[in-house]
Amino acid sequence: MTDAVLVLDHVTKRFGPVTVIDDVTVPVRPGKVQVLLGENGAGKSTLIKMMSGIYQPDGGRIIIDGKEVTLPNTKAAEAYGIATIHQELNLAPNLSVAENIMLGRTPSKMGLFDKRETYKQAQVALDIIGLDVDLSTPVYQLGVAKQQLVEIAKALSQDARILILDEPTATLTTPEIKQLFAVMNDLRAKGVAMVFISHHLDEIAEIGDMVTVLRDGEFVEEVPANTPEKELVQLMVGRSIDQQFPRVRQEPGNVLLKVDGLTRAGVFEDISFEVRAGEVVGVAGLVGAGRTEVIRSIAGADPYDSGTVTACGKKIPSFNVAAGIAAGIGHVPEDRKMQGLVLDASVNENLGYATLTSTSSMGLADRRGQRRRATSVAEKLRVRMASVEQRIRNLSGGNQQKVVFGRWMLANSEILLLDEPTRGVDVGAKVEIYQLINEVTARGGAVVMVSSELPEVLGMSDRILVMSRGRISGEIDAKDATQDAVMTMAVRNVTAAVHVDPEPSSETPTESKSFNEPPAVADTDTCEHQSEKGEL
Repeated sequence: MTDAVLVLDHVTKRFGPVTVIDDVTVPVRPGKVQVLLGENGAGKSTLIKMMSGIYQPDGGRIIIDGKEVTLPNTKAAEAYGIATIHQELNLAPNLSVAENIMLGRTPSKMGLFDKRETYKQAQVALDIIGLDVDLSTPVYQLGVAKQQLVEIAKALSQDARILILDEPTATLTTPEIKQLFAVMNDLRAKGVAMVFISHHLDEIAEIGDMVTVLRDGEFVEEVPANTPEKELVQLMVGRSIDQQFPRVRQEPGNVLLKVDGLTRAGVFEDISFEVRAGEVVGVAGLVGAGRTEVIRSIAGADPYDSGTVTACGKKIPSFNVAAGIAAGIGHVPEDRKMQGLVLDASVNENLGYATLTSTSSMGLADRRGQRRRATSVAEKLRVRMASVEQRIRNLSGGNQQKVVFGRWMLANSEILLLDEPTRGVDVGAKVEIYQLINEVTARGGAVVMVSSELPEVLGMSDRILVMSRGRISGEIDAKDATQDAVMTMAVRNVTAAVHVDPEPSSETPTESKSFNEPPAVADTDTCEHQSEKGEL
């Protein structure tokens, strides 16, 4: 490893009695991309936090340029030219894009803030990443994908010689990912060393050089990035996964969710669809198409101006989460950190928020029963944790996502609204979540799933709604769908909702692309909300 610019040499990290990293070595070479691969909780984020000065190893050494060093804080790491893009965004929401990019390095003139120079340097960073936004815009006004690109621009503006990227593509569209990889290839040509974490195995072969595989905090093997995906999965999870999308389809039943004419001025318009018992309805579209906004409004998290939402025969008033929960709606939001979790609360508490009222007795919370139920669902979801009393912020991103999902499994919600349900989740855990989706539909529930991963939408949906510019541009049966057919509808300029069976166009492949009505089933807008709340 004499060619490595940075080496984690046989490092170990403990948190109390729990060893999260045990005798792991990772070399980072100039002009190369070293991929860290492993399931959620395998220790990937802990390793990069040691590289970036957030954590210090309890054993082993950190070697930079052939010399043993200590990195007591992030400033020390930055002094060695280490820049990090963390999985969870590290932005100041009320500051502008320019101020966030230059945060901690803001230019001054005669001791005063130099706005012109700040904006000039920030624009250079945005040009590198290819992001076109107003530099004066507060970052909270940007979507998650654009916030991620601002974070990347911030790191690139530091002129780093060691760049660490923790799941930078999780919120990006395909064109944005291509732009990022182009930037990474340019940096690689300039000799910049990079560490890259991604749960998208196809990205590893495209951008990586070597892969360090981890399992349960221990080193498994270092292999070339072009190692077949099946072998990588075997190494990281210790077992083979035969079916990536194990959807079990069945005949749909009664209508559980009916959305009619839902409109929010300037955001989405005239959204109408039904979801029946036993169905998974996927929602596809480009970033900004309005998918997340529609899901949040159905869940009661955001208001809508007109239209109706009916769940299990009950009309749900606008902007009323409690009414939605009472009618059997569960919502897994796009941004788990900001919208789905109370980070300083325990796993137990986060799992139980949706069932506190339904399981209480005489106004008192059933604390013992809640802990038992939380332990059961956490084990079912294979949440990696010290105990259910561990603070949720100390879990890996993927395990946090499992807890958000588990809250509604615990509540036995009949209707699950899933917004990017497997974002930041490893391949093994993804299959487990897909199996849980199957369990929901097998017991008569319904699922609406928004996902930016087209293979996931195609593999796990029964029907697919495609959104474009705030409207539903088309509907297609999953068995007839192709990625090209979905993307053609996603870029369509919608003037009215489309629900037809068109002739194949010259812009689409010749594969079957029929756009079908929902199956003809008895139209009964009621459902049996009989599940005992709080029990699996």
